[in-house]
Formats: sequence, C-alpha cells, structure tokens
Amino acid sequence: MHLVFSCRKRTAAAALALLVSSPLVAARELPPKPTVADVVKAAKPGEWRVPDPDNTLYLEIPTGRVVIELAPVFAPRHVANIRTMVREGYFDGLAILRSQDNWVVQWGDPDEKNPRALKTAEAKLPGEFTVPLRTDTAFTRLPDRDGYAPQVGHSNGFPSARDPKTGQAWLAHCYGMVGVGRDSAADSGNGGALYAVIGNAPRHLDRNITVVGRVIDGMPLLSVLPRGAGAMGFYEKPEQMVPIKSVRLAADVPPEQRSRLEILRTESASFKAVAEAQRNRGGPWTKVAAGHVDLCNVPIPVRQAERNQ
Repeated sequence: MHLVFSCRKRTAAAALALLVSSPLVAARELPPKPTVADVVKAAKPGEWRVPDPDNTLYLEIPTGRVVIELAPVFAPRHVANIRTMVREGYFDGLAILRSQDNWVVQWGDPDEKNPRALKTAEAKLPGEFTVPLRTDTAFTRLPDRDGYAPQVGHSNGFPSARDPKTGQAWLAHCYGMVGVGRDSAADSGNGGALYAVIGNAPRHLDRNITVVGRVIDGMPLLSVLPRGAGAMGFYEKPEQMVPIKSVRLAADVPPEQRSRLEILRTESASFKAVAEAQRNRGGPWTKVAAGHVDLCNVPIPVRQAERNQ
C-alpha cells in the first residue's frame, strides 16, 4: 500500500520511474532470450529452401500476387488435378466469392447454374483427408501437447499432425492453410473451389477436408478483403467479388517474373530454435513465459531471396 500512496503524491513521470525501479517488477523480468527475429537472422544459408516451382501457385488478383505452396505428399490426386486445371486456364477470370470474418476466404466459379466446363481435369475426387504415416517421411515433432492429435509438428514446411495408433497423418487447419471446398459428400470436391484460412485456426476441420497447401506470401491481400454480408460470408452482388486475373504454376512463369522466396526448413536447428523462442519468450516485455506453444502459433519463416543468388 505504501507504493500506491507514494505514487499519488508524485508526478506521473516520477511515479512511472518508481514503479519500473521497484524490486517487485524487476523480480518478474525474465532474462534476455533470442527472439524469433534473432533466430531467423542468424539462420545459416543451408537451412533455407526454395519452393518447388512445380508445386507453387501464383494467384494474381487486382491488388497483387498470392503465392501458394502445394503439398502433394498429403493430397496427391487433388494437387495433380489442381495443376491440370491451372494449366488449362480453369481459374482465369473466376473470382473470390467469399470472405467470412475469422474464418476463410474462398475462390472458384461464381456461376453455379452454368459452371465452367472442365477439359481433362476430374470433376470429383475422393477426399484425401489423411495419408498413411509412412507417406510422411519429413515429420519433425513438437514436444508440446495438443488437443486435436496425439502428435503434432511440421512436415517439410507444413503444420501437420499424426496418430500412431491409427497410422494416419494429416495437415492442420492453421492460418494461411489452403483447403478444398466440398459439399456433404466426401467426394464432392476436386480443387476447383479453394479457400485459405484467415482467422483463428479451425482445427476441428482437420481430417474432414482435403488440405492441399499453404499461402507463403500475400496473406495480407486476402485477410483484408471486405467481409461478405451473405450467409457464411459470401458476397451477395457480383460487383463485390474480387476477380482472379490468372493462376499459374511458378514453373510456367519466366524465371525473371517469379517470386524469389525462401522457406526456413522445418527440420533445421534454426526452426527448432524458432519454436523454442515462441514457446519461452524472454524479457523485458514478457513477464510470464508460457512454456508452451500451439502448433498453429509456431511461425514458419519465409523471406525474400537475394537477387544475386
């Protein structure tokens, strides 16, 4: 109580100085620890990888480019079908149809009555909600407990989960993940309707939807879109929809026009340090370290590559 009464008799600046110098506050300050930014800055060149051009999409909208890395290990048939549709120009001229607050942004064909015809791509595919554990050979486990899976971690740049008892592995619905829209039937999607998570991770969707990749650049272009006023965030008027200029595979874009990005390898020592820095943040701002990190709160660093590389 002495501290409170003393502060009332002083100026605001003096009171703040007294509070900061108080042993009660100083005792709670944690020792300095590397931040995520510190770890990323110190990462070795060999700990970064370049996304495979054959598994990288460029979604071009009026405000810029959204870059998506595909995950063929977890959804081989859907990824192959998406590649086919992209190379056939299926997505060109379609639109972003939906922006639901704290949920997803979705794009596809706005004309349900007269949908765009497919050329050689498949119209329906069985859901690829999980894959056998043996398929996921790049899994790096997080030690933290998870409410949705016995084990969680990262698989070559993607947040993933697994259950050794069932022998299944799957991608997790974290921020920026890209999934395949479908109706009630598990085989009612083909990759022609896609969405990106723009809100709090809806992990309850895990193993119920085919997840095909992750946005690695351009998320702000999607997350700031006006929210749709219709049911589930769909735009009610055609003029509210965001036109898609084109979708291309990076492999089909001239090298000088490609986005030069590098992703920190999730099996690297530096990535393990990133997770630790997020799990146990140091001072002076942090007063109580969480000692835990949620799978979807582990950042997967992406950086611009040097042009002279």
